[in-house]
Amino acid sequence: MGCLLALFALISPRLVLALLYIFTDRLSVAFSSGWEGLIGFFLLPYTTLFYALVYRAGHGVDALGWIIVALGVLLDLSSTGYGSRVQSRRRPRAAAG
Repeated sequence: MGCLLALFALISPRLVLALLYIFTDRLSVAFSSGWEGLIGFFLLPYTTLFYALVYRAGHGVDALGWIIVALGVLLDLSSTGYGSRVQSRRRPRAAAG
């Protein structure tokens, strides 16, 4: 089951976050209120997913966990950058006059 979630996370981290919310208590353990998870769902899905997976109740996140969360930030930034690059290529360029 874990390998399937990892594969789905590469395709859609929001789908995996929704599945974690429905079938486990992992998100409620990692986040003290629902706002962090909800904001992360829309703005930084990889970071939110990785943080929820590396968080341990009572201990928090250790050094290796922060490296994994940083990887999530890089994935979020790269996917945002890629999306803006694709969007700019789709816009028709004004003809030089």
